[in-house]
Amino acid sequence: MARFRAPSVDSEDDDQMSSSEQQQSEGSEYVPSHHEDEEYVSEEYEETSEEDEDTSVTPPPVDEKRVDASVIPWAREIGVEPQRMHVMQSTLFRLPEEAAAFKEVSQLPARRRLLQQPNLSRKHSRDSEGDGLRAESRPRASFAANVEPQPFKPTRKYARVDSSASAVRGNESLLVDAGLAMGRSFRVGWGPGGKIVHVGALCGVSSKSKSSANSSVVHITTVPVFSTSEKEASERASRLLSCNLQHSPIEHDADGVPCANPSKDLSFSSFASLFPSNDRSFEANLFRLGQALFDHLELSVPDALGADIRAKIAIMRRRRAFSDCLQSAVASSVDSDVRGRAAEDWAATVYAFLTGNQLDKACDAAIDAGNVKLATLLSQVPGDQEFREDLRMQLALWQEQRIDAHIDVNVRRIYALLAGVVDILEGSKGTGPERCPDLSLAADLDWKRAFGLHLWFGQRMDTPIADAFTSYCRASEDTSTNTSQPIPWYRESSASDESEFLWKLPQDSHPPDALFSLIRLFSEPSCSLSDILTPLSFSSSPVDYRLPWHLYIVLSRCLRVRDFADRGEPVVDSLPNDETDNEPRVEGHSPSADLLANSYAHQLEKVGLIQEAVFVLLHIEGSAGRRRAIKDLLSRSASRLDDYMTRGLVGSLKIPLTWVNEAKATYALSEGAVYRAYELYLSAEMYNAAHNIAVLELAPDAVIREDLELLTNLFQKFVGQPVDDWNLRGKLFLDYVHAMTRLPKLREHIIQIDAVPDASQATELEELSRSVPKLISLLPDVLPDHNNLRYKAALSEMITGLTLQLDQVRPLAIQSQLRAPLTTEATRLRHIHATAYERFLRTIQVA
Repeated sequence: MARFRAPSVDSEDDDQMSSSEQQQSEGSEYVPSHHEDEEYVSEEYEETSEEDEDTSVTPPPVDEKRVDASVIPWAREIGVEPQRMHVMQSTLFRLPEEAAAFKEVSQLPARRRLLQQPNLSRKHSRDSEGDGLRAESRPRASFAANVEPQPFKPTRKYARVDSSASAVRGNESLLVDAGLAMGRSFRVGWGPGGKIVHVGALCGVSSKSKSSANSSVVHITTVPVFSTSEKEASERASRLLSCNLQHSPIEHDADGVPCANPSKDLSFSSFASLFPSNDRSFEANLFRLGQALFDHLELSVPDALGADIRAKIAIMRRRRAFSDCLQSAVASSVDSDVRGRAAEDWAATVYAFLTGNQLDKACDAAIDAGNVKLATLLSQVPGDQEFREDLRMQLALWQEQRIDAHIDVNVRRIYALLAGVVDILEGSKGTGPERCPDLSLAADLDWKRAFGLHLWFGQRMDTPIADAFTSYCRASEDTSTNTSQPIPWYRESSASDESEFLWKLPQDSHPPDALFSLIRLFSEPSCSLSDILTPLSFSSSPVDYRLPWHLYIVLSRCLRVRDFADRGEPVVDSLPNDETDNEPRVEGHSPSADLLANSYAHQLEKVGLIQEAVFVLLHIEGSAGRRRAIKDLLSRSASRLDDYMTRGLVGSLKIPLTWVNEAKATYALSEGAVYRAYELYLSAEMYNAAHNIAVLELAPDAVIREDLELLTNLFQKFVGQPVDDWNLRGKLFLDYVHAMTRLPKLREHIIQIDAVPDASQATELEELSRSVPKLISLLPDVLPDHNNLRYKAALSEMITGLTLQLDQVRPLAIQSQLRAPLTTEATRLRHIHATAYERFLRTIQVA
């Protein structure tokens, strides 16, 4: 049954009875008695049940003058005042007139009922905060007029809480409410080594899973990081990192944290020399292209030449190196194309050789076909401007006379390339047999060969590479030229099938090829490393940062060609002798560079290359971030830190031995080797951690075994070291050993018959009689968890031992330091007996 608001009555005085009719009109409920209309009562309850789903409907106003006439006679019949009956009815029940109004409203369609509420709005509302249907503010007509209260709806706000404050904590074994007990266990969680723990099958946002999420099977999935197998990826990474390590001396910065400083001698040629000359893989072509574009060129020209001549020579040398690299990169695709067209047409073979700038083979193919004149023209490529103009005139003559329609398509392409046309060759506009369509020169060519057409045939020999890049970009944007886009190498049809890749790449992502990105970086001075170092440009894995990291080191740290866009401005560190020339500067920080190093180190850690991962983390720029990242890596990989790896980390990478010992201590503590962890923490100079282990784990066992020598060895190493709460924790154990050792010796000296009193021994005994009671009162706070049986037994042993020893020498020194839960009945009785006996002896002496 739906619940509605009704005003409450705080008093039943006569002065409040006059407002009963007004209270009835505001939403009171009325149920007729069984003497009046039982049939009406049944209908009323049935209608109310239909309105359970729509409790927010505000009832229309009821006429206050309409009152049931049967109420007063029935009230007089039972002896109740009429006004008092009205108050009771308005408080507890609903009037019949209101029931009729609600019945009329409930019979309306749901959509019409909502439209009758003009004061409710959903604009800028949030159902989670209780604003889904909230009445808007209405202007007050007059201070004399009553304003109806707005409906109240409690808000629901959600906040993120820590696991310690969660309601799930401590209810993991609750079998009644499995959703509460296992709520956190069935969330998706990430583990070390790129592992993900989940229930059900992993799927994307738009994809549909075939399995149900209501499963009790927990899956552990290893997320692929490299685009190839881990073995092959490890070999490639080790080869490149070994070359990088040879040119990166490791030093300590101002904060004493080791860091790697790549040398200026490290360049693209250093990595290109690692690949054989006949290697045509993408990785080999990448470093060779970088060598051609960015490495230093030896001009070997006299210094007397002018700057403009030297600049022109540098442009031609750079262009020649780039041309050779591009020609080598497309050689395999040209050979494959020639093998497929060898039996078709000689002109197609010549054109295929031209797209790879293999002019010698193109001339040989023309001669073998008996076309000596064409071979003569091919031998003059690229030719001067006059040579190209003559060929353009020949093409124009063919078009004017409509002869091109009768010439082979590949022959037209060859003459167009010789004339410098690399995009569209217009055909004659004849009709019938004389109609020749326009011809696209770059059709069916990959982007590297299409770029080569602009470089080898579309520009002069002394033209910069940037002009060829601009020409190709303009042609690739024009759809009529059919010029291929610079797609990555793994998406080319000749490379491999996309179904073989470990990652399912989105179809709408079109990253440029890494080779094209390097050309863009060389051609556009405004391009930064943030625009080109995209993982999908280098491999099919979106999280493979191996090659992007190496390119960043060479381009930014070594050659100083370009940097990330978020690199901060250098700041002046100090000015020597108040001069502004050659002032030392501190280079700005780049968060992208640190993120790139962390990402690559995570990949290396996943395949077990711990030393290589630490070496990559040494390139993090901030000292604090570098220290924390390396320590976290060592802590996660502590199980693999054997003696061989430790020597490599400490010797080659100059990692402090304390960092390695700290990681080993953490692992030993997790494996239950407490004493080993204690020793490693001491070796790592982490005295607080070692002190905590000694107090909470080792000392209780030593006390229970009554091994005072072990207690001394445990805590003597902390004397003089910066340890928190030393006087209130570890030092108390040394004081305990000292008291348990000296009190028996002093007692033996006192009980000797002819012993001569010693002033030093008397002083020591007096000091112990004052310090031991304080020690007994402080010991329970050293091991605060009294529910732990080990702690409780150790505290009882120490308090009992100290009490027994002191009772034999100075029993009255202990006043009320004995705590009942930590001492046995025998100890307390023995102490009471010793105290009473000592007081009895003193009484006799006084008497």
